[in-house]
Amino acid sequence: MTKYPNLLPRFIDYVKKETRSDEKAVTVPSTVSQTIFAEELVEELKRIGLKDVRRSSKSGYVFATLPANLPQGEKVKVVGFIAHMDTADFNAQNINPQVIKEYDGKSAIKLGTNGYKLSPEEFPNLKNYSGHDLVTTDGTTLLGADDKAGIAEILTAVEYLSEHPEIKHGEIKVGIGPDEEIGTGADRFDVADFGADVAYTVDGGPLGELEYETFNAAQAKVELIGKNVHPATAKGVMINALQLAFDFQAQLPQREVPEKTSGRQGFFHLVELTGTVDEAEMTYIIRDHDRQKFEARKRLFKEIAAEMNAALGADRVKLEVKDQYYNMREVIEKDMTVVEIAKKAMHNLKIKPVIYPVRGGTDGSKISFMGLPTPNLFAGGENMHSRFEYVSVQVMEQATTVLLEIIKEISQTK
Repeated sequence: MTKYPNLLPRFIDYVKKETRSDEKAVTVPSTVSQTIFAEELVEELKRIGLKDVRRSSKSGYVFATLPANLPQGEKVKVVGFIAHMDTADFNAQNINPQVIKEYDGKSAIKLGTNGYKLSPEEFPNLKNYSGHDLVTTDGTTLLGADDKAGIAEILTAVEYLSEHPEIKHGEIKVGIGPDEEIGTGADRFDVADFGADVAYTVDGGPLGELEYETFNAAQAKVELIGKNVHPATAKGVMINALQLAFDFQAQLPQREVPEKTSGRQGFFHLVELTGTVDEAEMTYIIRDHDRQKFEARKRLFKEIAAEMNAALGADRVKLEVKDQYYNMREVIEKDMTVVEIAKKAMHNLKIKPVIYPVRGGTDGSKISFMGLPTPNLFAGGENMHSRFEYVSVQVMEQATTVLLEIIKEISQTK
């Protein structure tokens, strides 16, 4: 019998709601579906018994407080847990999750009737889940465990405490935000309004993940202006914008791309190329854990653009580089208390902390630089952002228990 009977139904309910974010939108949140989901979360948090439940018009975050129930006059740090409500840019309409009971750790799992399957040969991590109940997709959509699993775990943890007032704890803050997947969700996050002393995002992957080192990240847009004339008379006149795009790409280190790097190795990633002979545009993301190497990567873009313009005799390569977030290790390593608390909580539960430099970022990356150190905890998802996404129900339960254990550790630290 599960300790958290509402966890799986809550998660299934959440993932069936389509909440993709939209990079091209200018509203906050970027999609109406997120606003609707946020309003539903407000009502649910109120039903659970949290106080000061509200949706911030500034950031789009849903904020809520579980009041402390410690003896009068006793104070401890206020802990906050943060997750995001949007899902990635992969089909998320009509999500139809399926639950595989007591997976045997070796068989292929059919994803609906579309011919797709999850097999240990292709996805070896499946072997770690023998005996687990797995929630998968039907092969037509993503699942949305990133980060509906985190939301379900946070709300289940505070619900458990609300239902068990005999468990003493300090004040707990909940923050559920929009637009994490498009990198803008935490831009308007208000640390003072949130009111936590320490915080964690619950947005990681498999059991034990504890992340406090992320990429430094930037986006680069390269606009290429060509000159289109009839190809019969093009010699010495035509300037093909698509060829300029190829020339720009060719001057980047060809092995420094996501598919050829790992660990702390940074990369340049061409994520979009559109255009014609007359004009073209490329969008890149630039990533590196090391700040100096990150700055050098951005300088390389500027140098390539300048050299091409000089050779062309005109500014036909226009460049815009925008920083997105920075490596939160720069902040957190100054005081590792928030990490040590999470490590101790996991050790108490016989869970081995898995600490490594994450090749990505979380809202905690930005929030840490706002003055609230916010490492990232596992939520359980595997193969995220794809039709092959799945999550273990048992790992989600362990994630919920880790949150409760962190609260316990903080409540015992005077």
